[in-house]
Amino acid sequence: MTSVQVEQHDKTPGEGAQGEGEGYHRALGARQIQMIAIGGAIGTGLFLGAGKAISKAGPSLILAYAIAGLVIFFIMRALGELLMYRPVSGSFSDYAREFLGPFWGYATGWTYWLFWVVTGITEVTAAAKYMSYWTHDSFPQWAYALIFTVILYTANLISVKLFGELEFWFSMVKVTAIVGMILICAGILTIGFSDAADTASVSNLWNDRGFFPNGIGETLMTLQIVMFAFLAVELVGVTAGESKDPEKTLPKAINTVPWRIAVFYVGALIMIMSVIPWSNFKAGESPFVLAFEKMGLGVGAAIVNFVVLTAALSSCNSGMYSTGRMLRDLALNGQGPKFFTKLTKNGTPLVGTTFSAALMLVGVWINYVAPGKAFDYVVSFATISGMWAWIMILVCQIRYRAKADRGELPQSAFRAPGAPWTSWFALLFIGMVIVMMGVDKDSRVSLYCAPLWGLILGVSYLVLKARNPAGAAFNKAGKTPEPSQQA
Repeated sequence: MTSVQVEQHDKTPGEGAQGEGEGYHRALGARQIQMIAIGGAIGTGLFLGAGKAISKAGPSLILAYAIAGLVIFFIMRALGELLMYRPVSGSFSDYAREFLGPFWGYATGWTYWLFWVVTGITEVTAAAKYMSYWTHDSFPQWAYALIFTVILYTANLISVKLFGELEFWFSMVKVTAIVGMILICAGILTIGFSDAADTASVSNLWNDRGFFPNGIGETLMTLQIVMFAFLAVELVGVTAGESKDPEKTLPKAINTVPWRIAVFYVGALIMIMSVIPWSNFKAGESPFVLAFEKMGLGVGAAIVNFVVLTAALSSCNSGMYSTGRMLRDLALNGQGPKFFTKLTKNGTPLVGTTFSAALMLVGVWINYVAPGKAFDYVVSFATISGMWAWIMILVCQIRYRAKADRGELPQSAFRAPGAPWTSWFALLFIGMVIVMMGVDKDSRVSLYCAPLWGLILGVSYLVLKARNPAGAAFNKAGKTPEPSQQA
């Protein structure tokens, strides 16, 4: 296997350095891909973070999730068009390298890797804290964090199929919890059982100061919370090189995004705020826990704690999976140490996953022994770095579509409807969310971290390029220079 993938433009979609050609095993079936896509769209943001958003926006949060969900669908269809043109495990990093240039592939790969490392640190730390709900600190939290990390690390090294199976069941828990809540709320609204029946009514969505109780401005300010809840929905793109039948499974998974968001976010919020008036919800309090309590179901807190535990472990599991692949893609393209290319006999990236898992453990340790603002700033940066992947997906799709329409590249079998206008709309929407982050003092720190990380990437890239100026990793679209150009 060469250390640099070259001249990929000559290949038709589905051929070349992808899947088995990259050394990976195509072991993820349709069932697992579907659940990975669903799990990526449902995180702890819905179960925990929605309380703050409801207290700010009231029922209008439903509209915010619906509009943001449409934008997410545009992003995913843009990703789908690229994936069907050339399904590779490097995904958006590879596309950035091809359509924007080597630096953008370098920046996107390392940024997405950092996003998942930081996310893994926070999620495994959170999972350890959730365990204290049952153990009441009789067992040290750091030990739980270590146990969870070792288990997920081992599972990811055994096989990609085991990763997919874990993600399937993690996602199943989240889906079951949301569907259960919706059905219970529907029963209260129609049959009238439980302690909440006396005040339950769909009119709760507009009776208390209208649909926009705190004004449209407050609703706009919640868009950043809403978009953060969708971070990791793009993970399905990283699975492209290991899907058994990507031409069928990936489009099907992407096309389910609208109804997933409609049911799991919009539907759940409509039901919860119909049964429990929105003014009851507070920041820092899970809307699901409060809803269970108002219904007279005392086990609600335990149920939600178990769900957020699985959501945290799911996110950490995804982090283990994606970081190893992203590091290997960078190494294959000469933009990372070559030892990251090493695979196990089962086709999993050994060194990249091990390195990332070790950093996650170091981060967890630092968070326990020296919690402070510096760590909070790094965590805040994860949000803006996650959205960077979306920006790259949209920009690359716009560039790809232009080239395909000119006949320079083959057309994708899964064209994004309305593109490139839908991609431009999504970019403008993300830009508005970033502006909202700058206005909100609690989120502003994310934007402070971004230029620093950009400087680190720029300097490191220039250093690497100076050491090997003729290398394929530093030439447009990853193409190897002509012999006369090489040192």
